[in-house]
Amino acid sequence: MLKEKKTEITRQKLLDACDALITGSDDPMKVTSRQIAAASGMQAAMINYCFGSREKLIYEVFMRKYQNALEDADVRKIVESDMSPKDKLKELHFIIASFLVKNYQFTRAITSFVLFERDLSKEAFSYGLVKAHYAGAKNDTECRMIAYELSTMLQLVLYRKEEMREHMGLDLEDEKELRKYIDMRVDLLLS
Repeated sequence: MLKEKKTEITRQKLLDACDALITGSDDPMKVTSRQIAAASGMQAAMINYCFGSREKLIYEVFMRKYQNALEDADVRKIVESDMSPKDKLKELHFIIASFLVKNYQFTRAITSFVLFERDLSKEAFSYGLVKAHYAGAKNDTECRMIAYELSTMLQLVLYRKEEMREHMGLDLEDEKELRKYIDMRVDLLLS
């Protein structure tokens, strides 16, 4: 019991230090394990011991912020509403995209982890709504791929939001343009 309590205290110190460093960083990609460990008062090896990697630590901090944002946005109301599955997807992806834009340091810090290492068996956020939208017209694999495409493309586009503004004229920090982009993506994939 004592070891578990110490581990949990260590985890929390690392999470808090990581959150503060990423939030305050101009370039979150340069926040190192050593910096996180030093800010937490722990040894760098504790990051791997407690989380498995620096990337998983950053992802866990991100997921805590993300879960809080979803609760604040009361997504349950949207999911339980009488909107069509497609409209629910648009609204939910807009909420997520807005969160990713507002927390851009974390978006940059976790994108490679999300794209290359995220557990795909847990990719269920959009899947149920995609499946409901198609109501049997597409098989399970097709619905899962569409859901995956929705989330990964959103992550990638938001990661490159500066280039999107510069080269495509799409300002994803503008709510109207962000909503228009989300609507277009969902319409394209759920034709």
